[in-house]
Amino acid sequence: MSRLGKTPIAVPKGIEIKVVDKVLHVKGPKGNLSQELRDGVSIKIEEDVATVEVDETKDISSAFHGLYWSLLNNMIIGTSKGFEKKLVLIGVGYRATLQGQKLDLQIGLSHPTQLDIPNTVQVTIEKSTAIIITGADKHAVGQFAAAVRAKKPPEPYKGKGIRYEKEFVRKKAGKAAKGKTG
Repeated sequence: MSRLGKTPIAVPKGIEIKVVDKVLHVKGPKGNLSQELRDGVSIKIEEDVATVEVDETKDISSAFHGLYWSLLNNMIIGTSKGFEKKLVLIGVGYRATLQGQKLDLQIGLSHPTQLDIPNTVQVTIEKSTAIIITGADKHAVGQFAAAVRAKKPPEPYKGKGIRYEKEFVRKKAGKAAKGKTG
């Protein structure tokens, strides 16, 4: 059995958890999330504590016990507090703007770079060089942040590109000047 999967999860006030037809539904002030449950995995809800249980007779790895515990925990955190990723644009002339449900990036490319913003994610821009992605679904927030970063990842010589807020980019030394011999 999973060590983490055995621990109970505290359910804060205002969060409603239901299991209907092997689908887990979590409802809170930040939104609604749902997750399909695998056969042999069940969620037990008592007052303000939720636990994940695995049927030992089914052929299920203990990894699924920890996986569904983590998914439930992230759903509870997402619907109560939400998740956030911050990206920073570093480079001369690099900026971002919002145009309706599209994120427009000016990142030194000759063609326009626009990304459709998913419905489950909210995007705000500070000072035209900082992008803040928020939402209740941890996977959707991280996936959209990775898609934005993939448009221009930081390069190792000057560090220009799109990076996460506290990401460290190790810089390489450029070509050394070759001295004259002889």
